[in-house]
Amino acid sequence: MEFTLLWAVLTAAALGRLAIWRTKPPPETGDILVGSATTGLVVGRLAAMIGDGVNPLTNPADIIIIRAGVDTGFATLAALLMLARLSRLDGKLLDQAAPVALAALAGWHGGCLWRSTCLGAASDLPWAYPQAGSSIDRHPVELYAALLFIGGAWLVRHPIRSPGVAAGLALSLAAAIRLSTQPLRPSLTGGPVGWYVAGLFAGLVWAGFSTRSRPGERSEGDPDPAAGAVPDLDPSAARFDDSLGDGQTEPGPSPGT
Repeated sequence: MEFTLLWAVLTAAALGRLAIWRTKPPPETGDILVGSATTGLVVGRLAAMIGDGVNPLTNPADIIIIRAGVDTGFATLAALLMLARLSRLDGKLLDQAAPVALAALAGWHGGCLWRSTCLGAASDLPWAYPQAGSSIDRHPVELYAALLFIGGAWLVRHPIRSPGVAAGLALSLAAAIRLSTQPLRPSLTGGPVGWYVAGLFAGLVWAGFSTRSRPGERSEGDPDPAAGAVPDLDPSAARFDDSLGDGQTEPGPSPGT
């Protein structure tokens, strides 16, 4: 049995766990990301089966054969929709999940070392190396992507300006990294470039939307509306209180009135 794909998944989980340890997000962050990723895998596998003409209803066992193919576009879309559903579009929670997700993607790409799938287009750069049994040096494109994802996780490790901005930038970074490294990958179809472009713009739109002030938000130092408005003081009353010395009391009504 071949376990290289499992090692790649474990590498992704390890880097994601390391990011959780470093950023200390809420406890539910890991569960939300795992649930979203699992949903993406299932939907992506179903989409790949249907695209290949395989009926999932009559061939249910083929669903778990992930190595047979996963449609990455539909998988990503399903994972993002599930993430939005589980997080309830909470900008702060999404921001805290962003570096964890990018670190896990770095681990997935770095897991190419277990699977011997790191290499792409031919290259004469000093760090290029050949595939086993070949004399042609090639770009370690998946390692490029892994390093870029680590850099992206570092960039969004803290909230940016407003809740949700870091999450939007993380989505754009992930799409941009895949888009920029795609030309170095061997592909007969050019890869899902359309999905990458859509992700790039979707992240920027979400980040731009998040920079706008949202209803109910207040800046630090503003009075809490739940505590009630602060009443205006009557200047004449303030002067009267100041005129009272120590040991003096405010005169009350005279007897008989």
